[in-house]
Amino acid sequence: MVLATEAMRRAVNASEMLEAIAKATGGLTVSILDPPVETLLGAVMGSRSGLGGVPGGALFLDLGGGSVQMTWVDTSTENYEVEAALAGGSLPYGAAKLMRVLQEHPEDVQVMETGKLKDGLSQLYADLCSKFPALQAIRAANERGEEALVDVYMCGGGFRGYGSMLMHDDPISPYPISSSNTYSVRGSRFKDTTRMLTMNQTYEGKIFGLSKRRRQQFPAIIKVVDAFIKAVPYIGWVTFCGGSNRQGALMMKLPREIRESNPLDVLASVQDGEKAIFGAILDKLSESLPANLTHTRFPTIFSTGLGLLFVREIWSRHGHGADSNTAFAIHDAISRDTDCPGLTHLARALLGLGVAARWGGNLGPLDTQLHRGLQGILEDRGADSSFWAQYLGAVAGVLATIFPVMPKQADQLVSAISFESRVEKREGKKDKVVLKIILSGENSKRINEEDLIDLVNSAAKSNAKATKKISTHIVIQS
Repeated sequence: MVLATEAMRRAVNASEMLEAIAKATGGLTVSILDPPVETLLGAVMGSRSGLGGVPGGALFLDLGGGSVQMTWVDTSTENYEVEAALAGGSLPYGAAKLMRVLQEHPEDVQVMETGKLKDGLSQLYADLCSKFPALQAIRAANERGEEALVDVYMCGGGFRGYGSMLMHDDPISPYPISSSNTYSVRGSRFKDTTRMLTMNQTYEGKIFGLSKRRRQQFPAIIKVVDAFIKAVPYIGWVTFCGGSNRQGALMMKLPREIRESNPLDVLASVQDGEKAIFGAILDKLSESLPANLTHTRFPTIFSTGLGLLFVREIWSRHGHGADSNTAFAIHDAISRDTDCPGLTHLARALLGLGVAARWGGNLGPLDTQLHRGLQGILEDRGADSSFWAQYLGAVAGVLATIFPVMPKQADQLVSAISFESRVEKREGKKDKVVLKIILSGENSKRINEEDLIDLVNSAAKSNAKATKKISTHIVIQS
């Protein structure tokens, strides 16, 4: 399967090129994609190939060599992919084409063409707002002076190049994950195009993820990003996706029930006979969170769809030491299952910190640096995000201490242990999370209470920026 896009759509000798390709390859055919189909395979499903779901909706864009596409995608709606493809639009301003304008044409032509790009993206955005009420609501809120942000997903070589530059300049240094696929930044950093352009002009070394050709095209990429920012100034989080038309076409070949399933659940590989106990373990982890905690404002294993995979990891690698398992957890999180949909940078940080806290071991200097990098990814989402990821990991460690082997029956777990917790506000001091672990008398006989308390309390101590401390108490029920 060979796909062609904007350059072939506009080539005056397209038919001759197709004949030449067929003759040279023994009959190979090339499919020239119409703009809506390119939007479907690139901006929509190409980006989607690296993600789980995007319920609630976001803007999706694709920047190639000859064109840029934009649409709105809400994966919670039926037939979202076709709706997004038909609603989206394409402009003939790709990175390579626009770079030729900047290099080969006088300034007045450059101004005219970049003006068309800005007007075109603004019109595309207005058209999308008219078709999608959720997007129009964001726009209307900003027009009233309220803060409402729109999240953005970007794919295509041009946008990935911009993402690689942002990652190179990330405040978390060294950044703990090498690939820019699913790398995310706040809108405030995304919009600092002057800094990124200066970085491209002045940095003499190799920038990971940016080829020499892409760096030469960088001024054109900046023009597209600036035009997008002008059209949509209220940007929340921007995520860069590794997919393309090829991945999008392959995604569309999958049966819908597979394509729309949670790939992280597939990694967990929960069998029918395990569903009850996995659900019970997740319930216990959730039970350990304070009832008055507003945890919808920061990411957790629950909100990111990581729950089942996290549970699967709790009892893996038994027989190895806590220190080696702690180090393994953070390295495995950043390198496992390359390009698996849903294993975003955020998800990898949650998984790595949570599983590391489950073991509660010590880390060497290099691994400590990696651990801090993962903490930084979460802390960018909110000051408490890293703390609660490690807290849940420590609670998982409690469950694994009570049950050295995963229990087979849910009622075993339910009757053995329960949790109560609350957050105490303390003026001038860190807030205190008070956790009560209630154990049945039978299960309390095989644990060391002091070690169990240390395991939980250490979750806060391993984070220098933790805004909370933990106070753990154990109650034995007769």
